[in-house]
Amino acid sequence: MPLLGVYNLKKAFVERVLFEGVSFEVDAGDHVGFVGVNGCGKSTLFRIILGQDHQDEGSISISSEARIGSMQQSVSNDDCSLYDYTLNVFERLMLIEKELDKISEDITAAGTADDRLLLKQQRLHDSYYDNGGATYRARTRSTLLGLGFTEDELKRSMNTFSGGQRNKAQLARLLLSDANLLLLDEPTNHLDISSIEWLEGFLSAYRGSFIVISHDRYFLDKVTNKTIELKDQRLYTSRGNYSRHIELRSTARELEMRQYLRKKKEIKRIEGIVEQQRRWGQAHNFITAASKQKQADRIKETLVEPERDSASIHFHFNAKEVSGNDVLVAKGLAKAFDGKPVFKDVDMLIKKGEKVFLLGDNGCGKTTLLNIFAGRLRATSGSFYLGAHVEPAYYEQTLTNFDPDNTVLHEVWDRYYTTISHKDICNALAAFLFRGDDINKPLSLLSGGELARVQLLKLMLTKANLLLLDEPTNHLDIASREALESALEEYNGTMLIVTHDRYLVNRLADRILHMTPDGLEEYIGGYDDYLEALARKQQVAEDDKTVSKNAADYFERKQQQSLINRAKGELERCEKAVAKAESELETLEKELASPAASSDYKKAIELSARADKLRSELENLYKKWENAEAALQKLSGE
Repeated sequence: MPLLGVYNLKKAFVERVLFEGVSFEVDAGDHVGFVGVNGCGKSTLFRIILGQDHQDEGSISISSEARIGSMQQSVSNDDCSLYDYTLNVFERLMLIEKELDKISEDITAAGTADDRLLLKQQRLHDSYYDNGGATYRARTRSTLLGLGFTEDELKRSMNTFSGGQRNKAQLARLLLSDANLLLLDEPTNHLDISSIEWLEGFLSAYRGSFIVISHDRYFLDKVTNKTIELKDQRLYTSRGNYSRHIELRSTARELEMRQYLRKKKEIKRIEGIVEQQRRWGQAHNFITAASKQKQADRIKETLVEPERDSASIHFHFNAKEVSGNDVLVAKGLAKAFDGKPVFKDVDMLIKKGEKVFLLGDNGCGKTTLLNIFAGRLRATSGSFYLGAHVEPAYYEQTLTNFDPDNTVLHEVWDRYYTTISHKDICNALAAFLFRGDDINKPLSLLSGGELARVQLLKLMLTKANLLLLDEPTNHLDIASREALESALEEYNGTMLIVTHDRYLVNRLADRILHMTPDGLEEYIGGYDDYLEALARKQQVAEDDKTVSKNAADYFERKQQQSLINRAKGELERCEKAVAKAESELETLEKELASPAASSDYKKAIELSARADKLRSELENLYKKWENAEAALQKLSGE
């Protein structure tokens, strides 16, 4: 039996059908990626599974073995520390600890313990260790550190953290819980790349099941083995990660279209026969026409139009003026707030037409650096300048630089009415999916994705030749991200982009600048090239460490080898001397045994004396041989 079964689910709001006929199952070990455009109903489906909302039709089956864990919309801002807040997920283990302490106190106070108390103590002890009591504190700490918190932040009160940081704390609790079916809604939000990679490792090794809603294609490819896509009110399921799902869906759409067109052609052919039979006007012709019409109607009943491509944004960035070759030059830039340094020694040279990505951990100063280049902040020290004819435009990730009372139309119109006609503004808004009454919506009512589209439209209309982009794919669904990527790929200007979207980096990057507290490190190519370069760098560092360690022992090893070589030489000399003496002794013994020696008394005595002397020498040679062999074995460590 699957852990979770969803069967023929339908959900509608007023007259809009969100989805219908949605069915899928989640088995033990399934790592499911859940994709779809913003607003298609993914989060609503999660709420229905959790019992926080109700479906209009269909049913949900949850196995008795399923323990579902999910992230909540609102997060606690209690005054307990981050570490204690996360540790509370192990409340049961902490209660066992208290109970064991109480039993130990009772035994100590009584001086003895009855069998019942000892049995209870043993049972609690077994339960404690079976459920991870020996490691839960260490696991809590390593999980928080893996998600990007620092040692100092573990002690900070929860109410001092931002909403994004509290969401990370909630994610830590969820990952540490004993749930075996996780529902994760955009878990990579607010995480930097190193934290996302830690989460990828955790989820890839996770023995339970999960469904993860995400627009991060790189992340989905790393952690999922099954994909479900909600599109045009229908659900499509594939075995494999996101990239495999796209391949399979493309093939399926092609087959569906072929079948659809074939059926349409067959219907047209049959209805042509029907028309012809009716024109002939005989009784048997009408019978044939009726029969053929029924045949055509049966085919029409099975006719399903293939899915259409969802509406997507149509970007087109174009720089109105060509800049000089040197677009952005920075020398020794540094920034500190209240005396606390954020970064220093930033040197940068960006040439015309380059697509440069600025990566680094949260808090390293990437956004601050972009704000300096955009003229919104002043550097503490150092300098920078923009090249000849460079016109920059800045996209900020916070999406706060607007009047919330403005409508969508006036947010754009108020800035460009002197250069762009009302009709062209409306056409541009339509290209960004703002149509009809949508253009009169106040900005305060827009979702994050809608605000991002307004900001991107304003950026497009600037026709700047230097784009400073801070997390431009945040809030965008996959279709919109792909449209943005295509537009940036064709852009004829220069770009400096801060992002955690590794898919975007892989597709566009000419260079990556990795930001550290002491400056920038440069890597050529996309994100995979960057990872390969880091791996090579790490290998070189390990090799250097090995060389450094061995260098200290080099002279000793050389001396040791010299001793071994001398011992080998001594052993070889002993072996040769023994062989020579044995050969001479064998010759003497043969001569002594000959008739000539037997008949010559003096000669026999002389040969016997020489043989005795040789035996004595041979005995000494045997001992030297043994000593040389033992010495070599000792030196060689055998």
